[in-house]
Amino acid sequence: MNIKKRKKASRMHGKKMGSHGHGARKKWKGSGHRGGKGMAGTGKRADQKKTLVTKLYGNKYFGKQGITSKGTKRDKRNRINLVMIEGNLERYGKKVANKWEINLKDYKVLGSGEVKTKLVIHAKEASSSAIEKVKKAGGEIIIKTSPKRGRSSEASKSAIEKVKKAGGEIILPKHEKKVKPAKDAEEK
Repeated sequence: MNIKKRKKASRMHGKKMGSHGHGARKKWKGSGHRGGKGMAGTGKRADQKKTLVTKLYGNKYFGKQGITSKGTKRDKRNRINLVMIEGNLERYGKKVANKWEINLKDYKVLGSGEVKTKLVIHAKEASSSAIEKVKKAGGEIIIKTSPKRGRSSEASKSAIEKVKKAGGEIILPKHEKKVKPAKDAEEK
């Protein structure tokens, strides 16, 4: 059986057009025929790829969404609901006697969900409904305040009133006062 294999030079002509089997010559040169590589050309005046963009992202790809003034800062405080705490007790705390000690110093505790176990939660902030629900179950939420720089280590009267009204308690950290040595002692 005699098989003659044609040379590559004669096989790869592409209908003798010099396009190497890729149709029109311009189609294989780069990404020009499809309007650029990848997501190129999907900007503000995108017409050639608008159907692709709307299929992938919907109508939220173009234009601005929402109104925000320059001075508005996003609220980035960590929050956690009582449902999450109740469902993941082993993850958030440890059992001490008949209560669960939970340390959430950087969180605000919110009151959605029911509390069935006694919880002692150390938190940065707590909603009044959360404090009420935890108290009803026989626990407590201890809110720790950290004074800002240049202020005294006491919480403001309004903060104390709000926390007491909600049934919580504020525990202030005890700071040691640094005593500066007298100038006469340094010179001698």
